[in-house]
Amino acid sequence: MAGKSHQPAAIATNPTARHHFTILDTIEAGIRLTGTEVKSIRENGVSLRDAFARIDKGRATLHQCDIAPYSAGNIHNHAPRRERQLLLHKREIAKLFQETQIKGRTLVALEMYWKNGHVKVRLGLGQGKTKGDKRQTLKSQDAQREVSRLMKNLRR
Repeated sequence: MAGKSHQPAAIATNPTARHHFTILDTIEAGIRLTGTEVKSIRENGVSLRDAFARIDKGRATLHQCDIAPYSAGNIHNHAPRRERQLLLHKREIAKLFQETQIKGRTLVALEMYWKNGHVKVRLGLGQGKTKGDKRQTLKSQDAQREVSRLMKNLRR
């Protein structure tokens, strides 16, 4: 009898999150999914491009996470962009609620991955960047890339 199949670690990432936000803190959360959503995730049918979390009435929910409908699904397939409940401890929810009440801060979904056979979401507490901050980040990344290139050429 064969053992468990090896599942990929990272399912999806949010490529624009670190461009638009300065990530101050990260937290791991479970996510409540239906069966067809899990099957669709196994087929790599998920996008976190605009995904964010919100805390309302003591519950954390994930918004704008696009999980494609399951290809072999039927009429009971899930809605692609429905709100999904995040599984966090009460004290974690209270802490995140306090942090998000500060102006300019939000919870952004950074990545979705498998951990012990369950889907997890890494949330980042983000402070919005201004246009100047974004330009400065791009300049420093270009400078770092140039230094790496020069160091690589010197080693040859």
